[in-house]
Amino acid sequence: MANRLLRRTRDFAQVRGQGRLDVRTVDQALDILQIDDHGLDEQDRSYLRALIQTYNGGPAGVEALAASLGQERDTLEDVVEPFLLQIGFVARTRQGRVATRAAYEHLSVPYREPADGRDATDQDSLF
Repeated sequence: MANRLLRRTRDFAQVRGQGRLDVRTVDQALDILQIDDHGLDEQDRSYLRALIQTYNGGPAGVEALAASLGQERDTLEDVVEPFLLQIGFVARTRQGRVATRAAYEHLSVPYREPADGRDATDQDSLF
């Protein structure tokens, strides 16, 4: 993913920039690619929106999320989820995937306390 973004940004610099990667050119390229300040693309944001809006923040199973998004389970597990887990926007629990408070804040959605009163980061993780 990083190499793909680097190539796209380099191409942008060659066509629209002055052939050099500087902060301004990189910011413009990432805007065009719809990569936000946290490094999320539209697929990542769609995953979070589905988890928050469709499943009330979770827990939700990966199969249900895949069906909601029209994606393969493997795509979600191998491409989308690793970074979201790493930056703390999603937690894997025994019951399923849960959006954390940080994910709500990133999408500017009011946070709702889970039914059991525990934050997603307080739940027992699978890993």
